[in-house]
Amino acid sequence: MAKYIAEPYRIKVVEMIKQTTYEERLDYLKNAGYNPFALRSEDVYIDLLTDSGTGAMSDQQWGALMVGDEAYAGSRSYYKLEAMVKKITNYRYFIPAHQGRGAEHVMLPLLMKKDNMVFISNMHFDTTRAHVELAGARAIDCVIDACFDTATYHPFKGNFDLEKLEQIIIEKGPENIAGIIMTVTNNSAGGQPVSMENLRAVSAIADRHNITKIIDGARYAENAYFVKSREQGYQDTDILTISHELFSFADIFLMSAKKDGLVNMGGVIAIKDDTELFKRAQTRVVPYEGFPTYGGMSGRDMEALAVGMFEALDEHYLKHRLDQVRYLGDRLKAAGVPIQFPVGGHAVFVDCKKFAAHIPFDQFPAQSVVNALYLEAGVRAVEIGSFLLGRDPDTHENLESPVEFMRLTIPRRTYTYAHLDVVADAVIAVYQKRDKLVGLTFDYEPPVLRHFTARLRYL
Repeated sequence: MAKYIAEPYRIKVVEMIKQTTYEERLDYLKNAGYNPFALRSEDVYIDLLTDSGTGAMSDQQWGALMVGDEAYAGSRSYYKLEAMVKKITNYRYFIPAHQGRGAEHVMLPLLMKKDNMVFISNMHFDTTRAHVELAGARAIDCVIDACFDTATYHPFKGNFDLEKLEQIIIEKGPENIAGIIMTVTNNSAGGQPVSMENLRAVSAIADRHNITKIIDGARYAENAYFVKSREQGYQDTDILTISHELFSFADIFLMSAKKDGLVNMGGVIAIKDDTELFKRAQTRVVPYEGFPTYGGMSGRDMEALAVGMFEALDEHYLKHRLDQVRYLGDRLKAAGVPIQFPVGGHAVFVDCKKFAAHIPFDQFPAQSVVNALYLEAGVRAVEIGSFLLGRDPDTHENLESPVEFMRLTIPRRTYTYAHLDVVADAVIAVYQKRDKLVGLTFDYEPPVLRHFTARLRYL
């Protein structure tokens, strides 16, 4: 059997991409303020900025677009999507949102019973942390220490530190905890999965203290496949059954459907059985997202998402998905490039604390590597480190991230192994001249989610 599974699909439509010269890329990056978010996509050869909404839809999804019901209220496309969400989660209530941050904007403030509450997560991602803070709360991360030892194997580096979780709850007081957010897979940890055993234990701790449990499940299907392949007792269990158990440990499911929904736009709010919370969420969704039966999505997008959520459960698809990521990780690791090991489900995370050890955290070593990679081969990646983490909301000092990652994010069903060879060769080339990398500082720093629109300059 092949070490890496071949693509379980045939290619029916192609989009042309262009190569650029080094001189052109130098000019493009300078004009972008040394922030690849500001690059035009047409000037990017291989785009690994994100897997959010950047994948390829199937023929079945494209066909579903044609039957979308664009009724403002009561769209049949809504009811089709509602049925699929309920099938996967076994939850009673569903509200669509335009994407994950829309779902967070609706739900997280509703969990705030008073000012200055706390949300605890294995690791909050950027938009989740921003919405926690915008709601007037504080975000505390509680991942296991093995997450930060990037060179050592651990099958579930995304897990909560259970002892630390109990300590935080006691220290802050259960009445001051707005919710526990279980992020699966754990993006900020390097796309690392969370074990079912750990989720079960976190759920029990939350129940003992009467704390609301939220699953941030943008990549729940990938997490389910990791459980099947790595956790004892699940090898013969299908992905849907694993998903049912996963969702049983929470009260609320929030999802950016642009990941494991296999669509370009969409989000999910699902509530297990809290009727009052559902009514409050319905009320809040109207001014911010739209009527409760479309929630910022068109009928055709809801049709495509209903199909995509089903396709994401396919084990052949999931094996290929994870094999592509593992292939890139294996090539880099074999060349001595430091990465988060084992690789996660949606990306290879290059450890830039080791890659560019001479650059201090507040000069953003991973951002320096990201820029060098674009200049080398036109490959766009993204920084997941101190640049993304931002400033302390109280002291306004730069926060030092425990990890400085360059995330090489693989869009779903989009690139081939040959594309990944180009990426690997470019990263290795940058690594071989890493001593020449220099740090960056701000020309412009926005107050929220600064990494999206900041402009930088080299020191």
